[in-house]
Amino acid sequence: MAKSILIVDDSATMTLSVKSSLEMNGFLVQAASDGLKAVAKLKDGFKPDLIITDINMPNMDGLELIKAVKGMPGFRFTPILTLTTEGDSAKRDQGKKLGATGWMVKPISGQDLVKVVRQVLPGA
Repeated sequence: MAKSILIVDDSATMTLSVKSSLEMNGFLVQAASDGLKAVAKLKDGFKPDLIITDINMPNMDGLELIKAVKGMPGFRFTPILTLTTEGDSAKRDQGKKLGATGWMVKPISGQDLVKVVRQVLPGA
């Protein structure tokens, strides 16, 4: 059974790049352009095995999204990886406190991304 992943990023180029790397490796991928749209997808019944989110986005940023998802019934244990240009350790610590599983800094090669995803999703 293919694992499903939700990508949340306001950059269409980034989303496309990440999506194609993951799909080429057999993952089912859905995307949202900000945290609010991501939460709406989850409320509509999409239950991804993993969420990959950017930090700096309009409407609801990645840190707010992590907090929102961890507070939703059924998503407390869903792993969340951040993929961001944000290398700031204070933000990274805040993300971890809120429940982020891991922190990846852009740019990241498709190969490295898939490697991290496989570590977080055993059996993927």
